[in-house]
Amino acid sequence: MKILSADFVKSCMKPAHYPHERLPEVAFVGRSNVGKSSAINSLLNRKSIAKVSTTPGKTQTLNFFRVLTSDKVVPAIFFVDLPGYGYAKAAKSVREQWGPMIERYLSQRAQLCAVVQLVDARGLEAHDVTTLEWLTHLGHRPIVVVTKIDKLSRGRRRPALVQVCQTLGVENDEEVMGYSSKTNEGRQELWNELRARYESWEEPG
Repeated sequence: MKILSADFVKSCMKPAHYPHERLPEVAFVGRSNVGKSSAINSLLNRKSIAKVSTTPGKTQTLNFFRVLTSDKVVPAIFFVDLPGYGYAKAAKSVREQWGPMIERYLSQRAQLCAVVQLVDARGLEAHDVTTLEWLTHLGHRPIVVVTKIDKLSRGRRRPALVQVCQTLGVENDEEVMGYSSKTNEGRQELWNELRARYESWEEPG
């Protein structure tokens, strides 16, 4: 698959501000500093379309990116970068807005065809477990992406993925995949899964 174009469209906090194009959307969720922006850049084969920061809590809005590809099945799609959960260096008043803003989007957005939850290969936190439970409660079947897999030796990667499945209570390990934004390991596998979700998505009436 070739990425023909990838552009930042807008940052939003309210449904009235969301893009009006009726394209399917993929939401990226994960704890602060887990590597959401780096993963998005890797998937889109871009260096910095999504701003990467070492400061937790840099993303404070829903950031929409329009993606056009050469794939006939997935010709156009939106990637949506959500604020990180857990620790974040942001004002308390701002953090308190994130919950309602994110829940409104994830529970009401008809264009949402897939949710990608990113977790760190070096260890999960309680927030990761509760977030997956919450997403499942909302009716989603998240694709769990284990980031920074390159920081583990080859021999430790499979056991790490098994541990993630056990901790999260995920039975279908095909929907848990290792990913490295540095080496692009897992990039094609994730695109394949997004393509499958796209094919089963039904455009809202």
